[in-house]
Amino acid sequence: MIDPQTAAFIREHSHDNVHALSLQAARYPQVDMRVAATQIEGRRIATTKLPAWAAVDGVIYPVRLSMEQCSSEVTARYKASLVQGHKIADLTGGFGIDCSYLSDRFERTTYIERNEELCRIARHNFTLMGLDIHVINGNSTEILPSLPHQDWIFIDPARRDGAGKKVVGLSDCEPDVCQLEELLLEKATQVMIKCSPMLDITLAMHQLRSVSEVHVVSVSGECKELLLILSSDTHKPRITTVNFQGKHVQTFAYMPEEEQEASCSYTATLERYLYEPNSSMMKAGCFRLPALRYGFHKLHRNTHLYTSDSLVPDFPGRVFEVKNIDGFGKNELKRLSSELKKANIAVRNFPERTDTLRKRLKMADGGDIYLFATTLADEKRVIVQCEKVPFAP
Repeated sequence: MIDPQTAAFIREHSHDNVHALSLQAARYPQVDMRVAATQIEGRRIATTKLPAWAAVDGVIYPVRLSMEQCSSEVTARYKASLVQGHKIADLTGGFGIDCSYLSDRFERTTYIERNEELCRIARHNFTLMGLDIHVINGNSTEILPSLPHQDWIFIDPARRDGAGKKVVGLSDCEPDVCQLEELLLEKATQVMIKCSPMLDITLAMHQLRSVSEVHVVSVSGECKELLLILSSDTHKPRITTVNFQGKHVQTFAYMPEEEQEASCSYTATLERYLYEPNSSMMKAGCFRLPALRYGFHKLHRNTHLYTSDSLVPDFPGRVFEVKNIDGFGKNELKRLSSELKKANIAVRNFPERTDTLRKRLKMADGGDIYLFATTLADEKRVIVQCEKVPFAP
């Protein structure tokens, strides 16, 4: 697929600056510089995003946009952990990352993609990796009516409109899974939809009648994707939040009504430990239930931080030990500024932005000290000085 001269150039310049190489294209007339640049950049992205693929010599990478849009290895593995059966069809194959990991859980896997170039790349890479995946180049919405029944269907609707602008809503993506819901469940026992992390979960559960599970997936504290699982066997949906933080995996599962019905106590007094929920918890809107489950006090109705004298090592977020509490008065800020030259600053339910507060404190970013500017249950504004608990991610 790549001519020998270009392949040799890619190997020789795999660590070079792609932009600089492109400017030198005239020096290498025998090299397809566009292809070389795409492969060098693709492998560089894969080194951190897809280390198992990057380690395989001969993998062909697509253009940068496809590399940016594809799942990471860790999120692809998570999706694969949720499914199993005889047959699965991926209706929006793309680069093929999700499809390749999902295929490990099924006897027969079908990859469908309308972009001919991506199909060509997928066939090559699947064969290279010894994956028996049937590749179909075509429009999945046209193929779906005649698709044999599957145990699972996976679909990742395109989140860009005709002008290339990003969209979030289910009905704005292509294909429109809201219109296809009934047909999808005619063709598969269960359906997994990969959605934008910006999607409104509550709205999505109203738009789709058959949601049985919602998975909110984060990596290193950044929400990466939402997974909606549809099932003909309708029942109340369960929400699972997960955050992959190095070797740690934080999970929290609950039913939406548990959060709606949860009551918790609010406090104006900080105890020994401060708990900050991870991004998946925040995205899911799970704010009162953690306090109830772990026996915490919440700092304020609108301050999504908790406190306790007990250390809870499996809390789905970060854990800090409180060292000091300062008011927000002029003299207190002046004293804090003189005592600390560096700190990690965050604001939670607070009238100032992080960058504005940092300028007022004249404080550099970083170090071992964390400052949370927040509001307590008595409406008092404070700055909580703390240090991260060592074992906490």
